[in-house]
Amino acid sequence: MTISDPGVRRFNGKVALVTGAANGIGAACARRLAAEGSRLALSDVDEDGLAKVLADVRTTLGDEQAAIAVPCDISAEADVKSLFAQLIAHHERLDVVVNMAGIIGTANSHEETLEQWNRIIGVNLTGLFLVCREAIPHLVETKGNIVNAASTASLSGHPWFTAYGASKGGVLMLTKSLAMEYAKRGMRVNAVAPGGITTNMTSDVALPSEVDYEILARMTPLGDFGMPETVADAVAFLASDDARYVNGEYLRVDGATLA
Repeated sequence: MTISDPGVRRFNGKVALVTGAANGIGAACARRLAAEGSRLALSDVDEDGLAKVLADVRTTLGDEQAAIAVPCDISAEADVKSLFAQLIAHHERLDVVVNMAGIIGTANSHEETLEQWNRIIGVNLTGLFLVCREAIPHLVETKGNIVNAASTASLSGHPWFTAYGASKGGVLMLTKSLAMEYAKRGMRVNAVAPGGITTNMTSDVALPSEVDYEILARMTPLGDFGMPETVADAVAFLASDDARYVNGEYLRVDGATLA
């Protein structure tokens, strides 16, 4: 199956929100869901990247009204509320949330600044929570679902990525907690846990000079880094009715990382 396969239309009649949609995994998820028929709302802080992905998915869907883009910093509560107001005003429903917005940063942990710690936690965990909170009433109504961006950093120690690992560990527990709380109301919540994926975010990571690469190798895939589309494959499965009996779980997409 490829994302261009016209026979696979698992999201016909559905509306999905994809955060972090301007590039990387979020952009791949937006394109994959559009290829399977989903109407879309896209958000990101990168307005130029967001406009490009919006044009791509509108072309795929063949309808300019089938997708909208709303610039949004998910760590800002007012931005998230505005995002949902615009989404519901345009599409009038919501079936799927793909929470891919995130940032990364490294430091020797004893030198980590409170500013960087708060920013990473604010986007990756608090921002993701704000999106989930606003989405839940709509998803309960449509018996929809959420797919959150966890990470292999949710599952094992990632030295020099302390704030990032803490944020992603929180995402995994948030996912499981929401899944339990809303299961009887018909809403599912799952997560993907990518490992090394080739994106602008991973390519731009600057490591401290004191990094021990023997330790760092434990976090590295046995083969090549994956591509964003490999994660989008997993997201599309979890967000679809193919995963209707999967709830509170994570799907590791990491090429057999050693850690």
